Amino acid sequence: MQNSQSDGPLDFSSDFFEIFSIPVAWDIDLNGLGIRYRALQQEFHPDRYATKPDVEKRLAVQSASLINQAFDTLKSPLKRAQYLLELNSVDASQEAHITTDTGFLMQQIEFRESLSGISEKQDPWVELDRLKTEIEQTYIKLQSEFQNFFSENALDLAFNTVAKMQFFSKLLTEIGHIEDEMDDA
Repeated sequence: MQNSQSDGPLDFSSDFFEIFSIPVAWDIDLNGLGIRYRALQQEFHPDRYATKPDVEKRLAVQSASLINQAFDTLKSPLKRAQYLLELNSVDASQEAHITTDTGFLMQQIEFRESLSGISEKQDPWVELDRLKTEIEQTYIKLQSEFQNFFSENALDLAFNTVAKMQFFSKLLTEIGHIEDEMDDA
């Protein structure tokens, strides 16, 4: 299997940025990433290796899987931030992280309470849209904060910001579920 950009096989030890031939950075060209993703998927699609030996077939499947994982990680602001921290030897799993930011904790409680009572509002769609907009704006602000902290190599602050980003990402997913439920009702 040849990688058309490097005239060699896909290097499974490469970081995700290297796979897509882009610099390791927060800011990435998502359009360019998508174009490169489609080219790599075409190049390493397992169907192209259907008549090849089993070893090459297996490598094609593994390459396609790695390309999918890398693309999924880099296109997601939260996953990209976590990955950048991991590349800098910071465990970004967040599972054991407890924030001491009381303002953020209060904000979490307020958003959760607002979401839990959304169906009882006079116009739940208007309230949900307002809440979604506020949460999206906060999520975008946190992404900007992450970028600043990461570029300044303030990895502890960047890590704390990723923990907050994770909360807002989950809230946006939850809002999507609520929208689906309200559509079905």
